[in-house]
Amino acid sequence: MKILLPVDGSEHSTRVARHVIQMVHGCADYEILLLNVQEPIDAPELRGHMPAREIDAMQESRGGDAMTSARALLDAAGVACVPEVVLGPVAASIARIASERQCEAIVMGSHGAGALTSALVGSVTAQVIRHAPCPVTVVK
Repeated sequence: MKILLPVDGSEHSTRVARHVIQMVHGCADYEILLLNVQEPIDAPELRGHMPAREIDAMQESRGGDAMTSARALLDAAGVACVPEVVLGPVAASIARIASERQCEAIVMGSHGAGALTSALVGSVTAQVIRHAPCPVTVVK
């Protein structure tokens, strides 16, 4: 089973990683794609002072940092994963990656690091559920 595990570095992401570890415990045939999505930075004050490649590299670094705790948990449990950072709108990118990588499931948190923003503009989790090409498990 190929599982997409989107994380954002929040405590919810840690709980989701623990859940995935329990899911695959004792399974021989699984693949975990650990994903972090970074929203594009379009701030003119930043874009005017830094080349786009440096901004992208900064976001890649932030994405790697956001995966640190989930990776540590997976590594400690002996659960292999393939980490990936992508730039784009969060919900659409999660659904797109799930489709492109032919994931059979998405396991994600009910809230993330931007819980207040999600409450104001719509839940990323709800958007993923609507657009995902596969079943979505939401971990509280």
